[in-house]
Amino acid sequence: MRFEKLTEDKIRIVLNMEDLKARNIDFHSFMAESIETQELFINMLDEAERKVGFVTKNYKLMIEALAINEGDFILTITRLLNSEKENLKPHKTKLNVKRKSVRLDLEPLIYSFSSFDDFISFSEFINSTEKFNNISKKNTLYLLDFEYYWSLKTVKNLSNAKGFFSVINEYGTYVKNSPLFERKLLEYGETIIQKDALGTAIKYFA
Repeated sequence: MRFEKLTEDKIRIVLNMEDLKARNIDFHSFMAESIETQELFINMLDEAERKVGFVTKNYKLMIEALAINEGDFILTITRLLNSEKENLKPHKTKLNVKRKSVRLDLEPLIYSFSSFDDFISFSEFINSTEKFNNISKKNTLYLLDFEYYWSLKTVKNLSNAKGFFSVINEYGTYVKNSPLFERKLLEYGETIIQKDALGTAIKYFA
């Protein structure tokens, strides 16, 4: 993890997948703004104060998170200036996390479905929700040990992705360590729909 002070009110933090793994946070949890992610932000702010003197107490903050193809995350943290009157009043630091629209192709996201019907039900819902039905074309459906696994890559629009991930959790279960599990699927699983599995299911079954 690397800290860089850009101005008196702005710093940049660069972290990678290894930094997340060391804190038991996976890519999906990080992008979904989990409780663990919020704790990570707080810890990073404490470390930023120690390393580069970036004090955040009694400031409102804006955090911009950008994922880049090399597997790094760049966080730009800006202190938002309050009026003098507001600065006289003690209050907790408030986090306003803003994620930019980025390519989410650093690693696959894999979800398990207990049956093909469950995947079709998920497809039907996506088909009925216009803002989600074009979220990605790079997705594959596998079968392994009587369980269906949907591998998703390159989510197009991050603002839609947050709602999308909430929806899919109603139908399937996120598989942790997805990159490692994908190798198992490729080696031992059966490919059911190789290209655009979601779009295919919508076209023929929804």
